[in-house]
Amino acid sequence: MIHVDMREAVTQDRDGARAGCGGLCRRRVLTTGAGTLLGASVLAACGGGSTGTTGSAGGPTSSEGDPGAGSGGGSGDALAQVADVPVGGAVSATGPDGKPVLVCQPKAGQIVAFSAICTHMGCTVAPDGSELKCPCHGSTYDLATGDNTGGPAPKPLTPVRVKVQHGAVVPA
Repeated sequence: MIHVDMREAVTQDRDGARAGCGGLCRRRVLTTGAGTLLGASVLAACGGGSTGTTGSAGGPTSSEGDPGAGSGGGSGDALAQVADVPVGGAVSATGPDGKPVLVCQPKAGQIVAFSAICTHMGCTVAPDGSELKCPCHGSTYDLATGDNTGGPAPKPLTPVRVKVQHGAVVPA
């Protein structure tokens, strides 16, 4: 363990102004520590993620219904399991590119997906019962088509191409 007497590290000149510290001073230790912590947190935030791609046009697909496929299991590219997407509703997911996606099942066996980025100001849209809603300014979207149905959003949500494979919703 190293002991540093901080009282000796900082001195004052005749006018009362602080003179620089030679060697190790509290300001230098705190600045270096904060910089190291900031760098580590940036690296941690940028690390990880999935691989794969997303398409640009959504369409209905039907479930193949694999009873062995559970939530979060199976393919690393799975956005969701069909069993986890409520009929007449949607679930939030993370796309292979790390961006938020909404996986919707407007009717039993019909699976579609959309970017969860609001076309108004870029907030993250979330499922809200039988519609998709932006919490920032109240824009709403149809969960079957992604069309904007209310609020300030100027255009529909961007479709994401998906297919159902062994009960899992995966990018097409």
